[in-house]
Amino acid sequence: MSCRAILVDQDYIWLGMDQGRFGYYDKKKDTLILKTIRLVANSTEFRSIAMTKESVFILTVGNPAVLLKIDKKSKQETIVYKEEDEKVFYDSMQFANDLNGFAMGDPIGNCLSFIRTADGGNSWQKVSCDNLPKVEEGEGGFATSNTNLIVKGKSIFMVSGGKKSRVFVSNNFGKTWNVYNTPIIQGEEMTGIFTADFYDTKTGIIAGGNYVKQEQNFGNKAITTNGGKTWDLIAENEAFGYASCVQFVPNSNGRKLISVGGTGMFYSEDFGKNWIKFSDDKAFFTFRFASEKTFYATGKNKVVKFEIK
Repeated sequence: MSCRAILVDQDYIWLGMDQGRFGYYDKKKDTLILKTIRLVANSTEFRSIAMTKESVFILTVGNPAVLLKIDKKSKQETIVYKEEDEKVFYDSMQFANDLNGFAMGDPIGNCLSFIRTADGGNSWQKVSCDNLPKVEEGEGGFATSNTNLIVKGKSIFMVSGGKKSRVFVSNNFGKTWNVYNTPIIQGEEMTGIFTADFYDTKTGIIAGGNYVKQEQNFGNKAITTNGGKTWDLIAENEAFGYASCVQFVPNSNGRKLISVGGTGMFYSEDFGKNWIKFSDDKAFFTFRFASEKTFYATGKNKVVKFEIK
């Protein structure tokens, strides 16, 4: 399997993956269930995943965009949104609470694609480019780990890459936006921000680099302490190269971080200034924490539970 979408729930680990499949790991039974979704083609990839208290939502990456609602108890599948366009490419999705959810994708017009729900995911609406910031030519997103869109309270952060690599910030659930430049390497089709995380509305990290030069470890990681307005590069010419997913360790005051990607797995406990490589494994695309001591990672052909001593 290839999996770039993972969610940690109380009793389950939910997965969106390739070949039109959805899966979940039952923690209590120590069992992994993979299921083929009959409502989509077998070539479909689900790279975005999000949840409310009662449902899990998975979103296809390409054309047609199909957003499925899956009941956590019955596992019943319902299509709640569909969009057909040759340029459709959704990257990331997240819920702020049990009513409000958001997903972002590559531009179709002159803005990033942005859809939202205010009724718990039963219906979704696409926001007009008239109400969104304009993108530049060659600017888009990368669907590597479902970490292009982050929600903290009423603040939404979206990151872009390609010819331009910026951060789009709304502090009112997407009613108004500000766009900020970043020092991350950009200018080519496969350069830019591939992943981001925010510890709170002020403290955040962006990472990525150059997908075709995965060992390149400069201009590929930066931090903010003012909600994305300004960014400072960290660990230049040190630590990891291309990163597909970076996450703050919970309850660490924003100091502790883990990164996975093309040069292995790394850990920092000083807000990204210094990193320790703890695994050479390059097979992980994405991961999420269950607690400050446990996280689950997935990617190529495996789901692994890690425990931090």
